[in-house]
Amino acid sequence: MNIGVLGGGSWGTTVAHLLSRRYNVTLWARNSDIVTEINAHHTNHRYLSSAQLSQKLQATDRLQDATNGQSVLVMAIPAQNFRAVLTDAADYLDPLTPIVSLSKGLEFSTGARMTEIIQAVCPEHPAAVLTGPNLAREIMAGFAAASVLATPNAADQSHLQSIFHSPLFRVYTNDDVIGCELCGVLKNIIAIAAGMSDGLGAGNNTRAAIITRGLAEMTRLGLAMGAKSETFSGLAGMGDLVTTCTSAQSRNHTVGFKLGQGDSIDNIIQEMFMVAEGIKSAPAVMRLAEQFGVEMPIAAEVMQVVTGQRDVQGSFKALLRAGVGREDEPF
Repeated sequence: MNIGVLGGGSWGTTVAHLLSRRYNVTLWARNSDIVTEINAHHTNHRYLSSAQLSQKLQATDRLQDATNGQSVLVMAIPAQNFRAVLTDAADYLDPLTPIVSLSKGLEFSTGARMTEIIQAVCPEHPAAVLTGPNLAREIMAGFAAASVLATPNAADQSHLQSIFHSPLFRVYTNDDVIGCELCGVLKNIIAIAAGMSDGLGAGNNTRAAIITRGLAEMTRLGLAMGAKSETFSGLAGMGDLVTTCTSAQSRNHTVGFKLGQGDSIDNIIQEMFMVAEGIKSAPAVMRLAEQFGVEMPIAAEVMQVVTGQRDVQGSFKALLRAGVGREDEPF
């Protein structure tokens, strides 16, 4: 079986490495230096500094080489570039090739989820999402992890599960594509809030409150959009939320932490070479919340901070001044 992986960042490289143990995998990256390093030295120091990659993994900077004739196409492209790359790749895809998204964001201009973009650009191709609490460096170090593969068709679920699953990378199936994708988007925004709290030195109790009330916000929006409540208590929801809100390896938590310590959002973005999807997704999420009539006070404050409308201290004061009621009500 031949598999193409588009995107040579930390997660795309990690998934390509895992798959290359059993399949012929071609990884596409824009950066020719990364391509040369992977092929010559089996490393990707820019994104995975200490990891040794499979010697079977091949890399290319030619999109056609990673797309044409593949049995599965894996998209590890940031949300804001996802449509453009897939549109270019579509010219080379074989008919009915499944397309699996690894991206956890919303398209800023449209609010579209990545499987919606797949369906728009490649309507005849099965669309799926692989998501969950998966820190690339830990997986590359050989630690066990679990993920969820979501797509509507049961036969596609079984087929793709058999491809991605391994003893140390357990892959469960789900038919709730909306819920799984929304979890991947929304947890990044809550992670920024948790990072802000940690940067302020607010303590474990505050972080726990943000995670728990953040999960309630995520679930409310998901249900309004047609997702299943149980998805938010599973790997894509609570699992990924806890990991992203508590790990120093989380880019979104790091953004929030630096904001809490007084750094500016412009400076943080300038210093980062990897994408923190929560920054771009926050305004799109708030447009969805308004469209579906869902209150999301934590996400709203994060959106105001990352867009420069309010500072971190003002944001936390606003949340603390908010009224309280039943636990199943907003904040």
